[in-house]
Amino acid sequence: MQKSREMRDELPEDFYIPMSLDTPNLTALSPFLVPQTHLGSPGIFKAMAAFMFLLIVLGVPINALTVVCTAKYKKLRSHLNYILVNLAVANLLVVCVGSTTAFYSFWQMYFALGPLACKIEGFAATLGGMVSLWSLAVVAFERFLVICKPLGNFTFRGTHAVLGCAITWIFGLIASVPPLFGWSRYIPEGLQCSCGPDWYTTDNKWNNESYVIFLFCFCFGFPLSVIVFSYGRLLLTLRAVAKQQEQSATTQKAEREVTKMVVVMVLGFLVCWLPYCAFALWVVTHRGHPFDVGLASIPSVFSKASTVYNPVIYVFMNKQFRSCMLKLVFCGRSPFGDDDDVSGSSQATQVSSVSSSQVSPA
Repeated sequence: MQKSREMRDELPEDFYIPMSLDTPNLTALSPFLVPQTHLGSPGIFKAMAAFMFLLIVLGVPINALTVVCTAKYKKLRSHLNYILVNLAVANLLVVCVGSTTAFYSFWQMYFALGPLACKIEGFAATLGGMVSLWSLAVVAFERFLVICKPLGNFTFRGTHAVLGCAITWIFGLIASVPPLFGWSRYIPEGLQCSCGPDWYTTDNKWNNESYVIFLFCFCFGFPLSVIVFSYGRLLLTLRAVAKQQEQSATTQKAEREVTKMVVVMVLGFLVCWLPYCAFALWVVTHRGHPFDVGLASIPSVFSKASTVYNPVIYVFMNKQFRSCMLKLVFCGRSPFGDDDDVSGSSQATQVSSVSSSQVSPA
């Protein structure tokens, strides 16, 4: 056991294999030099490569269409839709850098692009992921401001929307830059074919542990609190309106649909980020406990998959966006007859249409 620990301590700074391997020279098993078939069967690597390819095939068109449609159709350029475009841009960053690099690496069965590419991929994927994560919180807070009117006659303007987008990139950089300067580091994770922050290394005077705790509080706990608070207040506001209009079928339908959408949005956030946070916290609180490195790749897969299901939740469930996308794809005609006259977010529109005149400022 002592010999194994000494061999781990002698590993270069570019990688760390979080398991005991029966070899006198662990450096020879570097994920930058040789296939990592000692960590899993070739079939597992190929399956992961196929999944990453699927994310690329689905993620690029969905997010690119969001940006293109917003540029093409003036009615989509509402202030409340700015953050959806911001979310699409962040997702494209993750897909084009993170998912493509992971696809190539899983196909080769090792990180063939080298240590520098690993740091670039880890930084870009973390930045895009953090911007995406904070965008979900900003979406919720914007809806809260517009619908619940906590500031009275406050008018949500374009400058506020741009500020919200800027905040997501500032917070994303705050979260993703530190590993480039020594607070944690970007190394191959799981099956060693994608890169992320170092959750594993021990005996580093709480360097990695403190970074994980920072990410958990600042990039998971705080945004989740904003989302739960904002959507919770939104539902309470709509329920109060629905109670005043018990005989209105439109109000009751809006309440049901918005409640369903809010549940989907919160669950989408948790599916995306809870596995990553739970895994990282488990590792830093159970130092020395063995774990399957294959399972360690699952949290990264969930976070990268968000580049597909977040647009589906936040864009495709927006009737106006969906209609414009279908018109663009099918050359001017929507094959499903979507009504493209609905303005703004479907969630915001449904609520505001039944509550704008009845709901007093919170």
